[in-house]
Amino acid sequence: MARRVVPTGPVSVSLALVRGPKRTTEPLTMDWTQQSNGVRRQGIACETMFPRTGPQKTDHEFCSESQSFPGHDPMYCIPLNTYRISLARVGGKGLNLTKLTQAGFPVPGGFIITTDGYEAFVKSAGITGWMATEADRIDMSDPDAVAALSERIRARFRTGTMTQELAAQIRAAYDDLGRPKVAVRSSATAEDLPGMSFAGQQDTFLNVLGKDALLTAVIDCFSSLWSARAISYRARNGIEQSEVSLAVIVQEMVQSEASGVLFTANPVTGRRTESVIDATFGLGEALVGGQVEPDHYVVETGTGRVLEEHVGAKATIIRGLAEGGTETIQEGDQPTRALTDAQIDMLVDLGRRVATLYAFPQDIEWTFADGDLLLLQARPITTLFPLPRMAEADHLRVFVSLGTVQGVLDPFTPLGQEMLKGLFAGLCRVFGRQATIFDQPIVHIAGARPWIEATSALRNPLGRRMFLNAFPLLDPGIAEAVRALANDSRLPMGTMRLSSLARFAPVMSRILRSLLFALLQPEAALRQAQASVEDLVTVIEKQVHLAGTLQQRLTLFEWLGHQVLFPRAFLPLAPLIAAGYASLSVLGRLTARLEADNPDLPPRLYMELTKSLDNNVTTDMDLELWQTARRIREDAQACAEFEAASPEDLARDFHSRKLPDPVQQALTDFLDRYGMRGLAEIDFGRPRWREQPLPIIRALQSYLAIADANLMPDTVFQRGQLAAQEAEAYLAEAAAKRWRSPAAGSLVRWLVRRVRTLAGFRESPKFLFIRLMDMVRTALLDSGQELAAAGVIQRADDLFFLRLEELKVLAMCTDGDWKKLVASRRAAHAGEMHRKPIPRLLLSDGTAIYAGLVNPSEADDRTIVGSGVSSGTVEGTVHVVFDPNHAQLQPGEILVCPGTDPSWTPLFLAAGGLVMEVGGMMTHGSVVAREYGIPAGVGVDRATERLQTGQQVRVDGSSGHIQLLG
Repeated sequence: MARRVVPTGPVSVSLALVRGPKRTTEPLTMDWTQQSNGVRRQGIACETMFPRTGPQKTDHEFCSESQSFPGHDPMYCIPLNTYRISLARVGGKGLNLTKLTQAGFPVPGGFIITTDGYEAFVKSAGITGWMATEADRIDMSDPDAVAALSERIRARFRTGTMTQELAAQIRAAYDDLGRPKVAVRSSATAEDLPGMSFAGQQDTFLNVLGKDALLTAVIDCFSSLWSARAISYRARNGIEQSEVSLAVIVQEMVQSEASGVLFTANPVTGRRTESVIDATFGLGEALVGGQVEPDHYVVETGTGRVLEEHVGAKATIIRGLAEGGTETIQEGDQPTRALTDAQIDMLVDLGRRVATLYAFPQDIEWTFADGDLLLLQARPITTLFPLPRMAEADHLRVFVSLGTVQGVLDPFTPLGQEMLKGLFAGLCRVFGRQATIFDQPIVHIAGARPWIEATSALRNPLGRRMFLNAFPLLDPGIAEAVRALANDSRLPMGTMRLSSLARFAPVMSRILRSLLFALLQPEAALRQAQASVEDLVTVIEKQVHLAGTLQQRLTLFEWLGHQVLFPRAFLPLAPLIAAGYASLSVLGRLTARLEADNPDLPPRLYMELTKSLDNNVTTDMDLELWQTARRIREDAQACAEFEAASPEDLARDFHSRKLPDPVQQALTDFLDRYGMRGLAEIDFGRPRWREQPLPIIRALQSYLAIADANLMPDTVFQRGQLAAQEAEAYLAEAAAKRWRSPAAGSLVRWLVRRVRTLAGFRESPKFLFIRLMDMVRTALLDSGQELAAAGVIQRADDLFFLRLEELKVLAMCTDGDWKKLVASRRAAHAGEMHRKPIPRLLLSDGTAIYAGLVNPSEADDRTIVGSGVSSGTVEGTVHVVFDPNHAQLQPGEILVCPGTDPSWTPLFLAAGGLVMEVGGMMTHGSVVAREYGIPAGVGVDRATERLQTGQQVRVDGSSGHIQLLG
């Protein structure tokens, strides 16, 4: 048996690099001692993560952890000024009110009936657990079923009886308050959590007077946890019905002169520098309930300057009655402002202080009574997209969504974020800046998603020009948004520094030499690049084999990002791709000239030249998957079993090696070669097809349903090759005629040869990234298996929910509750999966820019406008897909999705057309659609909302128009 040699110092290997006509060799060295020394230098220890003194109380943990003592009744009611309480006992609203009260804000007095009181009531009513069980039995997508369920549950609450202990404590707390008129509000335990807005899901009861009325209101408030709105909201957001509870807040009512809401950031634009106020006369319930047109103010928070003002009608007023309860008065239009300038200033100042307390913008309910400003509640503005952590700057900063460009809009795992940072640290090192995962300045994280800071490029004259020329090809929506910022005084143009040019010069010189070599000898350049790729793969395989411990595998992880992915995997290959697309760009301009002179020329003919390109690893993968389907089809019985079984059963049988032999072998052969791919594969922590083959199985079942020989992928590919040849001949002839010279035709053919040879290589750097990352990922999973077997973590892939520094600690010491930390990260990641939509662009003032292409002159009720990226017209049935792992297209359907990465392309072979919300001419989905001859429109604003599965549409891939039929 071979013995693994564990390295203890630097290991050097030679790696051939593509530099021009000759291959040069440079050593690629990794020091295995680097990481452990780094950990010791940073002074990281187990105690840093998990202090040995035991669990620490959180800031809001109730000081009396025990809910009851021998001989004492449970504590059901606690005053608002109670110190240290927990979310689990008082819910989100209650927790916020106690924090605001303790901080000295003007909150009306009151008390909280804790979740213990709710649980005591449902127990006495004999319905503990019954509600969630009933909820599990119905179809949550059926509104009538949800409404009927809600009525059944609330009826049980109405017939329930409150325990004597609970009722006595509520009466006593009400006595201590002075028996005033009170407001009774809900406070759910899942309420006002990050990314969750439960406003309006439960009921509020105002101006309640007397003990009996209070007890009735409390029971009604308890039951509102099971309103149809609340049940549906929890189901949509993946919150278990059995995991929620409710506290009730009882607060003294005041005679409100004016009430409303204050947002400490603009909830429409996201701008953190603006406060937004809506105000009306009387109680604020008319405003919150949508019964009144309020006054509306947008105020510049820093200066108090009113930027927008609209005086609403305020025709409906709700006031409290002396005997309890409320009345609604129709006053007619009220031209008088509800607030004075001084009151607006008071509100803005209050909002600024509350937002500072929470370190996040807040949605505040407020009221003025007897001239005094009172704060009724505050919660985070959950609709705001979070901003990256950043240093203060005296100018605007601009962040571009990397996910939009890559077609990956999901959140990244923590270790996936670290790998991206390492990749861009490697980019910095190429240009002479010594950066690490922890201090690289390019990638920032917000909403668990990566954002590229483009500020420096946009403040540089050359950088801005390059950005505005390149991004229309990647995402026209981003390009339009940036173009609109060109005259923004907050983004002043800088100057080019000679030192910056000097830093770029050596690298650019190498790139230009390789670019020239690729243009002059495309086939030779391609062969050298392919050889360098295999050399690099061999090097990494050797290093992975040498890495035998978690500590060494983490060293390998850092080394891969800092010294391999960008410097060794991308930079040598990029000039070939640039040569291919530079040639295509010239052809595009030549074609535009020819189209201007000859209206009979087919539109955007140069697009045909990119159909069925050679040397595209993604196309090769999809065609090999088609061949896998053909292998399955050769065995009639195995094919019939495969088609009849559910994809889930087939995936389970594949892992247990129970599939029919021909199917098992065919699928194994494919995954041996391409199993490192997967959905959102640029996220290091996401599962691969090897682990979750469900999407591949679904794709194979779709392929087996293709009966028309003209739709079979290999036939489509061959047809694309012929179309490209015809387009080349057509353009060459047209150019020779237009310029009256055979040389013009020869130039066209010269350019086409480079496009056909090199443009398909576009997919190779990313494919190489995924191959290399997969080797390190597999090694880390081995460590994860060892830790899971030892009980340190639950599953091997838990490692991907820890950050690099945490993993370094874990490699040295396994003490601590790592399972709890991972569970919290998984929960946060699952919550972020529900966040929609995702901005294309973020500005440092909080502005979030979402929109794609919108051209009102071209759109109408039946036409949706995008950017045409793959010529042709097709009619078909819409199939909206958010997750390719759980989608199966019927041949000819129109695939409508937010965006795509290579893991989506197996669906393309069955699709008749493509519509995407993001992307441009050169993004992945567009390139592959052209290669397969699929008409495609991209950058279509809110396509997945405006189109619905089952609709009939016509997609014009030349214009980008999607027309609704029928």
